[in-house]
Amino acid sequence: MAAGGFLLAGCSSEIGRVPMVDTDVSCLHKQMAGPMFLSFPLAANTCQRMSNGGFILGAAKAKPLPLDLKNAPDLQKLADEYGYSYTR
Repeated sequence: MAAGGFLLAGCSSEIGRVPMVDTDVSCLHKQMAGPMFLSFPLAANTCQRMSNGGFILGAAKAKPLPLDLKNAPDLQKLADEYGYSYTR
């Protein structure tokens, strides 16, 4: 029952990135779409992965990884506009 609830909750844009399912592009598109309609900086902060893999240990030295925005020229333009690093 709990696993089913977790999977259903994974479809909600309010929780951010769904591990092992979402790419940076899909996460950003979900966050910037309804019902949240987040701005690019808020969506990027929600979706961006950290160098420590999201674990508590090593969080003090963790750095944001560049967003993987291959084949997403709309998001690349926004990343340039707001100064986010990304891979093409």
